[in-house]
Amino acid sequence: MPDSTSVALNRLTLTDFRNYQRLDVAFSKPLVAFVGDNGIGKTNILEAISFLTAGRGLRRAPFADVARIGGSTGWSVSANLSKDDYDTPIGTGLTPGEAGRRVRIDGEDAKSSEALLDYVRVLWLVPSMDGLFTGPGSDRRRFLDRLTLSLDPTHGRRVSNFEKALRQRNKLLDTGGSADYLSALEIQVAELGTAVSLARGETVTLLGETVKAQAGTGLPFPLASLVLEGAFETATRGMSAGDREDHYRELLCEGRSRDRAAGRTLMGPHLSDLAVRHVAKDMPASQSSTGEQKALLIGLILAHAELTASITNMAPVLLLDEVAAHLDPHRREALFNRLLDLGGQVFMTGTDASLFHALPDASEMFHISPVGAKRLT
Repeated sequence: MPDSTSVALNRLTLTDFRNYQRLDVAFSKPLVAFVGDNGIGKTNILEAISFLTAGRGLRRAPFADVARIGGSTGWSVSANLSKDDYDTPIGTGLTPGEAGRRVRIDGEDAKSSEALLDYVRVLWLVPSMDGLFTGPGSDRRRFLDRLTLSLDPTHGRRVSNFEKALRQRNKLLDTGGSADYLSALEIQVAELGTAVSLARGETVTLLGETVKAQAGTGLPFPLASLVLEGAFETATRGMSAGDREDHYRELLCEGRSRDRAAGRTLMGPHLSDLAVRHVAKDMPASQSSTGEQKALLIGLILAHAELTASITNMAPVLLLDEVAAHLDPHRREALFNRLLDLGGQVFMTGTDASLFHALPDASEMFHISPVGAKRLT
């Protein structure tokens, strides 16, 4: 794996966040495990860390819902970030009465959460993603967009603008707007949609190459193949970016009557899907067993962490919720060793300390209880 900058949280403070009135915990190791009973708040700590990057966090919850019941209706998450032997305080939170969260970096207000991507990249694997391969395509698109965002900080804004332009087009079709205005809007949809598709396709290509290379390391996780597929990709495959835009614009123009009747746009990257296959068994991941699907997903996350470090020269922070419970001892030990080799900081959760028996020396464990976090090792 190429050399990359190590980024680590050496302190985390939560205020009125979920079940925590206040939590203040310091970290000194690259691998961190939180253990404790179900429902005690382990995942809440991971969610707090996930707000230290762009987006809506690992639960995608409305910001107001994150505030502690009985608290001030606001909340904050702050951390001391160590990078290149230099500490930077970063933080985010919701002020009562405001709709969006604020972000501060080194004592200064940031324009948006995207600014955090210059300091830290955060990736996660949580139980709600276990049905990724069998769930709706929208879940896989969101997953792929999150992967792409960690490589390209502009992707999130690009996707948001594309979806906004699509909604405007759909509304204009419904209300009978002028043809000139509709044509101008379709130029925007085509430009943004093409850019979104190309960025996703680049991520899929690079991730697929990384997965193949990872297979040579002896990791006990099945090899996956990935393809970005959909009617838009089929119709524009092999075209230059400019030709894709032109063709998409023509498709939008030709499909106005159909889209007006349907009440939505029926062609474009907003309907594309990430197809994943179990290579050894030559079958779609969706038809693999539950355990195989989990192993495939873990392999993808590990490969993406390596890819992120390679592309950005910044080892990402990984959040792995209840991941050890699904693995046999051999796979568990291999996972821990691989996580250490990746060079970034990793936060894991589990109900039983025995799940982390095979953790290497460069790790620490905390017991989470209603009174806070107590260091065990």
